[in-house]
Amino acid sequence: MYRHFIKPFADRLIAFIGFILLFPIFAIVFVALFLANRGAPFFFQARPGLRGEIFHIIKFRTMNNRRDESGNLLPDAVRLTGFGRFVRKTSLDEIPQLLNVMAGQMSLVGPRPLLVEYLPLYSSEQARRHEVRPGITGWAQVNGRNAIAWKEKFELDVWYVDNQSFLLDFKIIFLTILKVFRSEGISAAGSATMEKFMGNG
Repeated sequence: MYRHFIKPFADRLIAFIGFILLFPIFAIVFVALFLANRGAPFFFQARPGLRGEIFHIIKFRTMNNRRDESGNLLPDAVRLTGFGRFVRKTSLDEIPQLLNVMAGQMSLVGPRPLLVEYLPLYSSEQARRHEVRPGITGWAQVNGRNAIAWKEKFELDVWYVDNQSFLLDFKIIFLTILKVFRSEGISAAGSATMEKFMGNG
C-alpha cells in the first residue's frame, strides 16, 4: 500500500512544495552556474530507474569540460569548479532532481541512480536495487554516501528495498538533512566523486 500508492503521491506533492519553497535558491544557483559554465548550468545524463528503465537525471553542473592535450576529460577533482565545490558540498546540485520526482521518474528516498554502463556488471542480488524508484537520497547515502565501498553500498541499497516503510523514509530524510549540514561522505578518498564500479570479479 505504502510503496505503490501512498509514497508515489507523497513524493510528487512534497517535491512540488519543496521546489516552490527552494525556487529562490534554485534561481540564484542557476544564474551563478550559467555564468560560471558559459551558459550550461544543468547536467543531464541517462540513468536506469525503476525496473532498469532509462530516464535522464537533472542536476546542477558542478564540473567544467576541461580536457588534456589528447582531448580526454581531466580528472573530476580537476574539473570541479570553486562554486561547483560549494554547490556539491551543500547538496544544492540535487535540487533540480525534484523535477525528476514530479515526473515520476524518481522518489525522494531510494537507491541512487547510477550509470547505465553499470547495468551488466551487477550481480542478480545487486540488480534488485532497481525494484524501487531511485531516490534523491537513500539508505546508503546516510550510511557513508561516496565514502563507502561499492559492495557495502549495494548491500545497503538492497536492504532498503526489502525494508522500505514510511518510518524508514522519514528517518533517511532526517539523517540526510543532518549530513548535509555536516558535509559528510561527499567524496571518496582522493577523488571528487565515487570511484567507478568495475564489477564483482
